[in-house]
Amino acid sequence: MNAGGLLGALLERERRVVALALTLVVAVGWLYILAGAGMGMPALEMSFAPWAAEGGAMAMGAMPAMAWTPGYAVLLFFMWWIMMIAMMLPSAAPMILLYARIDRQQGGGRLVSTGIFTGAYLLAWAAFSLLAVLGHWGLDRSGLLSSMMASTSAALGGGLLLAAGLWQLTPLKQACLRHCRSPLQFLTRYWRPGQGGALRMGLRHGVLCLGCCWSLMALLFYGGVMNLYWIVGLAAVVLVEKLLPRGRWFGYLLGAVLIAWGGSLLWSA
Repeated sequence: MNAGGLLGALLERERRVVALALTLVVAVGWLYILAGAGMGMPALEMSFAPWAAEGGAMAMGAMPAMAWTPGYAVLLFFMWWIMMIAMMLPSAAPMILLYARIDRQQGGGRLVSTGIFTGAYLLAWAAFSLLAVLGHWGLDRSGLLSSMMASTSAALGGGLLLAAGLWQLTPLKQACLRHCRSPLQFLTRYWRPGQGGALRMGLRHGVLCLGCCWSLMALLFYGGVMNLYWIVGLAAVVLVEKLLPRGRWFGYLLGAVLIAWGGSLLWSA
């Protein structure tokens, strides 16, 4: 086999390894969510519980009340972070796979740099998760979250929907989305060699991804932090926005819908 064929075979093998690793991480994350993320009730039951309550019978039980202790805060942090990993990593996979390919072609550090790039990307979502826990604490202490971790206030829900809809239409959101939708352009513009470069590039990509999607993730406070339907729905929205050919226009349409929805809730409040 000539040098070109050997490199091609090596690139394909490493692509499969990276793809398998990403798939396993995402699968474990979704299993963790389905199991309830340590909240004492499977996610599917938490998703149905508010409907059962409205019908007058909590047929599936209620989630145990949790006191705000340091241990509970840590549990919530990992709940949020693993949820973000499960929801966001699939849409980041094209960027990670392309990074791994280019790094190998340039004689990089095998799969180590790819792991650093991916880990740095996920660190940005760890920062978001920390802020989400602080917000979770504040809303819970204010009585604005139910025991199922969903908004109890039409004003809060309307505000979250309206803010998310408006953010969808801002130039900053669109700039972040363009980077997420164009992996080759991002890597060409910001490429830095070595493991230090992988760290900086991964963090940059994570921050841009965060700028693109933070407001959508905040909608979990409206629909229910552990509501499986909202989790799956928001993850699907992110995939459509980032990966489909007309995803940018879908984002504009979504913004208009969220603004109308939020405005109607605020009007009723």
